[in-house]
Amino acid sequence: MNDILQQIETLLEQRKTADPASSYAASLYAKGLNKILEKVGEEATETILAAKDFALDPVAVVRETADLWFHCLLMLAHLQIPLEQVLQELAARHGISGLEEKASRKPA
Repeated sequence: MNDILQQIETLLEQRKTADPASSYAASLYAKGLNKILEKVGEEATETILAAKDFALDPVAVVRETADLWFHCLLMLAHLQIPLEQVLQELAARHGISGLEEKASRKPA
């Protein structure tokens, strides 16, 4: 399952040097981090709204989640955070109670 995520990560890395007129991802990179974050927020909101209306259009939740994940991957690539680092964090949390994991975090 991670193969597609790794393929997208590779593609997003290539798009960093692409012509913004030729690639959606390249156009977001060219606009900078604030625009990328704006898109992450927009897609998060659309995902929430699709989930709220799940009974009306269940497929919309899948589409909007895919959009959200894509933009999160783009954000990670822009920040030079490897996908593997996020996957390792998820693996480290697997099997630990969410309540325990949250309690173990240092206050910000």
